[in-house]
Amino acid sequence: MKSMFKTTVLLAALTGLLVIIGSFWGPGGMAIAFIFAIIMNFGSYWFSDKIVLAMYHAKEVTEAEFPNLYRVVRGLTYKASLPMPKVYIVESPMANAFATGRNPEHAAVAVTTGIMQILTPEELEGVLAHELAHVSNRDTLISATAATIAGVITMIASMAQWAAIFGGFGGRDDNDNSGGIIGFLVLVLIAPIAATIIQLAISRSREFVADESGAKMCGKPRALANALGKLHRSADISAANGRAADINPSTAHMMIVNPLRGSALMSLFSTHPPTEERIARLNRMI
Repeated sequence: MKSMFKTTVLLAALTGLLVIIGSFWGPGGMAIAFIFAIIMNFGSYWFSDKIVLAMYHAKEVTEAEFPNLYRVVRGLTYKASLPMPKVYIVESPMANAFATGRNPEHAAVAVTTGIMQILTPEELEGVLAHELAHVSNRDTLISATAATIAGVITMIASMAQWAAIFGGFGGRDDNDNSGGIIGFLVLVLIAPIAATIIQLAISRSREFVADESGAKMCGKPRALANALGKLHRSADISAANGRAADINPSTAHMMIVNPLRGSALMSLFSTHPPTEERIARLNRMI
């Protein structure tokens, strides 16, 4: 409940940023900002799953092709009282997994061939439970909404900068235009960064919840903790070998571990909480 309240506050903060940017263009600017948000949210609600699955060339597989994978997913969905999602395989040596879909009735879980090679059956069950927890908690829709609003803010801020440069700064009287435009430019430079930080904070918060919910779903917190450790090390190896270039940064927040590594200074912009902290929390559940 506490985590959902935090998520709601962060989503409200994103919306507030959108309103503030639009207000610099007056009521008309606010209306345009909301129209952009509505259109992009509509698109993300209905098509985000198809876009992501196509992006990674994910292939829907049958139970006959992957009986063990289906058995685990079906067992977990039965425990969680969830509809059976579609199951996809991504042909990639990178070890990762993600879930997508606007609701449990239209959900999909995808695993890479790489993750199936390095995890034990129990560890893979823990990972799939984590992903199904995202589905159960509606995180797939929350993350898509947050990413869309943040994207709208960045796009409008960029348009506003060009409009200000070419004299399109509206919604202010000429008398205070010189002072207003300075504040406006500061805002449009800072707002995209703030929006990104808020979006990533939402993602990190939901990862902790999915870890806890997934561990309870499968009843094996140690298996999930061990899987996270293996996946973290695998991501480091992939990054060192240049395989992380295959990951689109806009979808990195969907993966169970962050496939894009950065320096310690970039931790603020991480899509995931520290793996060590996630493992420590899971170990406390044992």
